[in-house]
Amino acid sequence: MTRIRDVKTNFASGEVSKSLLGRGDLRAYANGALELRNIFIYPTGGVTRRAGMRYIDTISGNGRLISFEFNTQQTYLLAVTANNIDVYLDDVLITSLSAPWPMNDIDQVTWTQSADTLLFVHPDYAPTKLIRKDDGSFSLQDWVFYTEDSVVYQPYYKFAASDVTLTPSGTAGTITLTASSDVFDPLHAGTRIRIGGVEADVTAYNSPTVISVNLVEDLASMDATIDWQEQAFSAVRGYPVNVAFYQDRLVIGGSRDLPNRLWFSRSGDLFNFDLGTGLDDEAIEFAILSDQVNAIRGIFSGRHLQVFTSGAEWMVTGDPLTPETVQLNRQTRVGSVIERYIPPVTVDGATLFVARNKKEMREFLYTDIEQAYQATDIALLSRHILDRPIDQDFDASRRLLFIVREDGKFATLTMYRAEQVAAWTLHETQGVVRSVTVVGENVYMLVEREGAFMIELFDDALNLDSALTGEVATPTDTWSGLDHLEGKTVSILADGVVQDDQNVVNGSVTLNNPASNVEIGLAYTHVIEPLPPVISDQGASGRRTRLVEILFRFEKTQALRLDVGRGLRDVSLKEFGEDPIIGAPPPVISEDVRVRALGWQQNGTRPLWRIEQSVPYPFTLLSVTTELKVND
Repeated sequence: MTRIRDVKTNFASGEVSKSLLGRGDLRAYANGALELRNIFIYPTGGVTRRAGMRYIDTISGNGRLISFEFNTQQTYLLAVTANNIDVYLDDVLITSLSAPWPMNDIDQVTWTQSADTLLFVHPDYAPTKLIRKDDGSFSLQDWVFYTEDSVVYQPYYKFAASDVTLTPSGTAGTITLTASSDVFDPLHAGTRIRIGGVEADVTAYNSPTVISVNLVEDLASMDATIDWQEQAFSAVRGYPVNVAFYQDRLVIGGSRDLPNRLWFSRSGDLFNFDLGTGLDDEAIEFAILSDQVNAIRGIFSGRHLQVFTSGAEWMVTGDPLTPETVQLNRQTRVGSVIERYIPPVTVDGATLFVARNKKEMREFLYTDIEQAYQATDIALLSRHILDRPIDQDFDASRRLLFIVREDGKFATLTMYRAEQVAAWTLHETQGVVRSVTVVGENVYMLVEREGAFMIELFDDALNLDSALTGEVATPTDTWSGLDHLEGKTVSILADGVVQDDQNVVNGSVTLNNPASNVEIGLAYTHVIEPLPPVISDQGASGRRTRLVEILFRFEKTQALRLDVGRGLRDVSLKEFGEDPIIGAPPPVISEDVRVRALGWQQNGTRPLWRIEQSVPYPFTLLSVTTELKVND
């Protein structure tokens, strides 16, 4: 019989698809796993039980979490729900504001921030801005475009056919404008028209061809003219879809009725869209025209202005960006999600965006050799994990991209471009995750648990979800304050010892033994299952194998539940740590643990071992060495 010794030093390829079971020659096979659940992957290759989630608050309903970082000392969490915005500072609700978006429309809300102002846009609602005032209070206001001498410097556009004329009934004051075809709508009342370069307030809708207006300036004549436009953003024509800042300009990407158009404000004057005569600092406006639909779905300020549309990815260049130097070039033809806004995120100079098919995570990266962008699929080997994403954000401190899926699970990607590490894992909790955002160094999730919507914070010190901790001087067996978990079965870590699960009744639980320090929350299970061994190079492919021994190298680990072919069982770590004290927590070990195994296996597609445990103790696995025999 042939004896084989295999050393697995890392899981830097993460969980890979089962379709790789026939590709043992790939590096991803050697560094990957068949299943990784509720596991964070270190860039060095080790894996650890994911952080638990601390309960913060229960909000009114489903919605979206957004970060608002005023400065390094003050970072705010915004919870956007139906017609409401809750503002949190240091996990405490400080104010609530009325908002225009009902729950079903929140998915299309887009935002960007500059200093103390957060801009919101939605294709069906007037754009707003959230302002943090000097006294620390907040207000939500409508955008106000720059106005001088009663002239509003906002974008204008002629939506009617080019040959449609307007005939004024006079040249000054209140007049009527008569169109040569049906172009007007009752919603035009309250908007602005520009005719012959003169602006006019629409005071009344009279018919599809006639409106009453109040002229801001006098007209040159009463002749019919094709030289007229209406304001680009209004209730009748829709509002901006995307917004960003680039080279000291406010950039608007698309609107409901002009989905492929870009507007750039004047340089240094963010709400002034006066095109003027094309001077360097004046506004810029153009459409994205090509052989395919280019509805703008996202704009991102990176090395260049990156524009993500429904059918392709573009870059806008110009250094500096002026009406004369601006250039637009298509880079790739992937397309972005159109049903909802999933914000692109930047990682090490690359912009990550979800492809339109909702099965690919693309890395939009500029290459100096080609002087162009490429869009590489970084989820190719783990396509089953990236299934219908609905939200994402990047945690720079953990080097993790968090992705929320439509089914309520969430995935993480450990990303180190320079080291070529892109490792995917999947996570589950007792509920449905709806949104994620990173505020400073904190990761927040909105989780629906049996109809209640809870804001929860990832906490490396916890090993339970929706958890709370408590500490008292005198040990007690009754712990309250658990109203958010009413009726649920919770796990309990008391003075470092796992006690029996309890049901929450009237917001409290009673422990088996009094304790001074507790962590109480919902359990989750972490799973590590390797890919089957590749033994074809020993000429024994398809033959029976027997696992002899496994050597696990752990760091700061307190529990191990393992299956080596005969079912899951707890492996005692007492002999590897200090002598335990009865009733005390299990030892924390950072050393090697050897486990012997018995039994032959014929199926070469099955893994040799599996770790699966829900006990709320720390767990970190650095490497695995397996010894097996092959029947010659």
